[in-house]
Amino acid sequence: MRTRSCQTAMLALLLIGIAARVPAQQAGNTKSATETVAVFAAASLTQAFQAIATAFEHGHQPTKVELNFAGSSTLVQQIQQGAPADVFASADEANMQKLVESGSLAAAPQLFAHNQLQIVVAAGNPKHITGLADLTKPGLTIALCAPAVPCGHYAVEAFGKAGVTAPAASQELDVKAVVNKVSLGEADAGVVYVTDVRAAGHKVEGVDLPASVNVIARYPIAVVKNARNAAAAAALVNFILSPEGQKVLASFGFLPR
Repeated sequence: MRTRSCQTAMLALLLIGIAARVPAQQAGNTKSATETVAVFAAASLTQAFQAIATAFEHGHQPTKVELNFAGSSTLVQQIQQGAPADVFASADEANMQKLVESGSLAAAPQLFAHNQLQIVVAAGNPKHITGLADLTKPGLTIALCAPAVPCGHYAVEAFGKAGVTAPAASQELDVKAVVNKVSLGEADAGVVYVTDVRAAGHKVEGVDLPASVNVIARYPIAVVKNARNAAAAAALVNFILSPEGQKVLASFGFLPR
C-alpha cells in the first residue's frame, strides 16, 4: 500500500509540474511568433531594399520583411484599393502626396534617398548615343516610363531642361521594364536612374547627363495608416533613415537623403 501511495504522490507532483510549465511554454511561443512587415516599394529600390530587408531582419528577429515592387503609381492604386501594406516607399513625392491627400498614411512622409537620371543603352553603345538630343534621331526605338510613373515624368522634365522634345516611346509601367527592353535589344535606349543601370551589370551601360539637364529624384517613405504591424513598420522606417540603412542605400548608388 505504501508503494502505491508513493507512486500516486509522484504522479500527482509530475502532473502539477507539467501544468505549471504549459503556460510558460505557450507564452514563449507567443513571443517567438514571426511578425511580418509588408513593404510596397518603387521598382528602382529592388536590390537596395532586398539588402535592407536582410540587414533589418538580422537585427530584429523574428520580424520578416515582405517586399512588393512596382511602379510607384501602381503601388498607390494597390494601397488605395485596400492592399495590405505597412510601409510605402515612393520614387517621387507626387505619388506619395496622393496617399497624403486620401488620408492613407499614419504619419508625414520622410525623404530617405535621392537618385539621378542616366540614358541606358546596350553594352558598347552601338548607336553612339551621347545625350538626350540623340534619342530623337530617326530610326531609333526608345523606351520610357509612362508619365504617371516617376521615371517617366522625371524624363519629361529632363528633356524640357535640355530644350528637346521628348521622342515617341513605349510607355512602361516601371523603370525595370525600360532597362529590360534595352538589355533584350527591344529598344535602343531609354531614360532611367543611375542605380538601375548599375544594377543591370554588363548587359547595358549608361550615358551620363550633364548636371544642367539632369533631374534629382526624391524618395519619400511612410508608414501606412492601419498597418497590421505599425510598431515594426515604424522600426523599419527608422532603420532606413539611420546611418546603417543609409550606408546600404549608398552601396547601391543612391544619394544621401
